[in-house]
Amino acid sequence: MSDNKKKKKNKKEAKPKAAGSPTWLSDVRYGRSLSVEFFKKNAWLLMIFVVAMLALMGLRYKTKTKMAEIKKLTAELQIAESSKLQEKAAYMSLIRETEMRRLVEENGLGLEFQEQPPFELQLDKD
Repeated sequence: MSDNKKKKKNKKEAKPKAAGSPTWLSDVRYGRSLSVEFFKKNAWLLMIFVVAMLALMGLRYKTKTKMAEIKKLTAELQIAESSKLQEKAAYMSLIRETEMRRLVEENGLGLEFQEQPPFELQLDKD
């Protein structure tokens, strides 16, 4: 019996373990879990992970550049719409004015285009 007890003691002494800490944590801490064998076994998975990360980074960059371009074009569109409205207003006033002048001349009314706006006269109440 004493031989069995000695063998058990020797087995326990041969494998020293950290008390209270998991073995995988100590393996990671001392670099034993990330050996060359780990990378050989998981090479395809690691390559897929790296390619996926690169693809996501590229997609994010592409999205950001497209969003910046959209903002720039939106601002340009607003400026173009504003200038279009100004040009349309100027054109419409020009058309009305020339049409009125043509009608006045056709009918021989003898009216002239007034360059200054009309004056308002105010009467004093005494």
